[in-house]
Amino acid sequence: MNFMQQSVLVLLLAFVAIAIPKPEEKKDRVYDRELSNKEHYNHEQHNADYDHEAFLGEEAKTFDQLPPEESVRRLGLIIDRIDHNKDGIVNLEELKDWIRFTQKRYIMEDVERQWKQQNADNGKDTIAWVDYKKMVYGFLDNMDASDVDKEDEGFSYKNMLKRDRRRWTAADSDKDDSLTKEEFAAFLHPEEIDHMRDIVVLETMEDIDKDGDSKISLAEYIGDMYRAEENEIEPDWVKNEREQFNTYRDKDGDGFMDTEEVKGWILPEDFDHAEAEARHLIYEADSDADQKLTKEEILSKYDLFVGSQATDFGEALARHDEF
Repeated sequence: MNFMQQSVLVLLLAFVAIAIPKPEEKKDRVYDRELSNKEHYNHEQHNADYDHEAFLGEEAKTFDQLPPEESVRRLGLIIDRIDHNKDGIVNLEELKDWIRFTQKRYIMEDVERQWKQQNADNGKDTIAWVDYKKMVYGFLDNMDASDVDKEDEGFSYKNMLKRDRRRWTAADSDKDDSLTKEEFAAFLHPEEIDHMRDIVVLETMEDIDKDGDSKISLAEYIGDMYRAEENEIEPDWVKNEREQFNTYRDKDGDGFMDTEEVKGWILPEDFDHAEAEARHLIYEADSDADQKLTKEEILSKYDLFVGSQATDFGEALARHDEF
């Protein structure tokens, strides 16, 4: 088994491990992961880590190592870049643009990284399915058939391969069974591409619909987020999710979520996550309530934006990223 195959195996096993939520965890299916892979709320309390990743993007990981003084210094440099018109004020549109920029940068860098991994040997303009399958799933050829077919909590290598094949075909706009970098981006991040969104909904349905009736019951909806241990008192957030299901998710009141209702849940069209996060940050830091932020207001709330965590944004600044 080569390094790539070992890496994929580790990732697949990790996927199995994290797919089972702990009793006190809440798994959120809504596609606002462009802002952060952290939960926006921890048991109804706002999660500061979400704000840090929404503001800083993927690079929020390394400001964990920085002392407060360095966090503040680097935050000042970031503010200067957010203030696009250089008027000394960060308004809602500038903050929204910045948050969207961090999301797009993460996606572009992720696509570039995986493209290089998959395309390192031939340097072509496309990646063929047969090559991708060999690179990612070639190790299955050396596995016992029973292990390939075995399902653990609904997960199996065969299902993963089938899902990737279906997603590949949907991303392959010109139907030549090879993906350009643009098509590969759609394959990796289907939630970002309009014509791929039905695939995202289908995959979500398959994950949650345990009895295979093509709809999601309240029990399946809650079971995807929470599994109670014996004699455990149900957390309040689970009760709230039951109310959310009955009041908002199941729009026709038939006791189930169908495909369209699931789509409205995980890919809401009437909610701008970047704007909502920008408004939240302004609300928290706007000391004079003028609906915009000065550099001083942001720096005085540095823990909201970067905390003693910030990011290795010095690296990003050195790359002269633009947005």
